[in-house]
Amino acid sequence: MFELFKRVKTVVAAELHAMVDKAENPVHLMDQYLREMNQEVSEAERATAKMIAEERLLGKKIANQKELLDVRQSQAVEALQSQKEDLAKKVIEDKMRLQKELVQLEELHTMTLQHVVDLKEKLSVMKSEYREMELKRNTLAARAHAAQAKSSINQVLSTSHSEGAKSGFARMEEKVAREEAKAQAWEELNGGNRSLEEELKEWTLENEVEAELNKLKSMIQEEKQSS
Repeated sequence: MFELFKRVKTVVAAELHAMVDKAENPVHLMDQYLREMNQEVSEAERATAKMIAEERLLGKKIANQKELLDVRQSQAVEALQSQKEDLAKKVIEDKMRLQKELVQLEELHTMTLQHVVDLKEKLSVMKSEYREMELKRNTLAARAHAAQAKSSINQVLSTSHSEGAKSGFARMEEKVAREEAKAQAWEELNGGNRSLEEELKEWTLENEVEAELNKLKSMIQEEKQSS
């Protein structure tokens, strides 16, 4: 029983695959692939733009941090010059904190900048592949249309009744030729009958002429004998 179910499952799967293969349209599928690729390119562009914005923001933070460090340096000097050592210590402590933050920002900026470079390279590759696929799609679409046209013509030729039509025309041609031969035969027969009738009429006329001629000869002979 298990073997039967397994065979049924195999047959059903084969039928489904055949239906899917038959339903697949190469041009439509290529268009769908291009839409998916275009969507991926758009997402990569958004991610790259976001990373570029983050890198620029970090750059501004670093610049601001450096400016603040310069300010703290000036403030510490002024505090010491004003004999405010405790205040100078606080300023130096804040400066050291800012310095550590600056180091972290610069490391993060370097990492972000590398991400930007990587994303730009990948985005460039994706766009290049998309353009390549777009061009290939046009070529494949033209080939698919040509193949479909040839397949349609071959299918029409394979399912048409051209052979039967040719055979029918041959029979009709033979029939016409037979009718022509029959008509020609009748003409020949009728032509032969007419010739015979004419010959008979001519022979009858000749007999009548000959009889009339003989009659005149007899009359002339009789007249000579009488005189």
